[in-house]
Amino acid sequence: MNFIFRLISYISFRITLWRNKITKKYYTWQVKTIVTSFENPITVNAKCSFTNTTTLGKNTNFNGLIIKGLGKVSIGNNFHSGEGCKFITSFHNYLGSKIPYDQTVISKDICIEDQVWIGDHVIILGGVKIGEGAIIQAGSVVTSDIPPLAIAGGHPARVFSSRDKEHYMRLKSEGKFH
Repeated sequence: MNFIFRLISYISFRITLWRNKITKKYYTWQVKTIVTSFENPITVNAKCSFTNTTTLGKNTNFNGLIIKGLGKVSIGNNFHSGEGCKFITSFHNYLGSKIPYDQTVISKDICIEDQVWIGDHVIILGGVKIGEGAIIQAGSVVTSDIPPLAIAGGHPARVFSSRDKEHYMRLKSEGKFH
């Protein structure tokens, strides 16, 4: 009886691994068919929603990113995002001909440079540029530009620390990317 239980558990485990592998391949294929351009490798670990105005660098990793709006989104090389992130590039026009807003839409681009890491449940609004090597703390709302190598967080996100530039540049020159 114990042997049968272990065999069933093993088979179930292997099926789950196989299903997860197939699901990741499907999610990755789906992203590649939507975006404007990309460089392999791309890793998509959870369902994502991209726009056809999105460009992706190489070695980009996603865990449930949603991109909404009409603005362009450019994501650099070696990018990592946590779970449940959103990039919002279009907004209602509250200065228009009706209140609380009219039917026109304002769109702004988002630029994410190389080696950026974004934690879980981060929201990035249109018009933002995140500099190379920056880290955005989980749960943050990014409403303005973040400089290179900065560590930022909060609502709205503010820079509270920075990476060690010498250490960062050494790892970059050695090609040590995750």
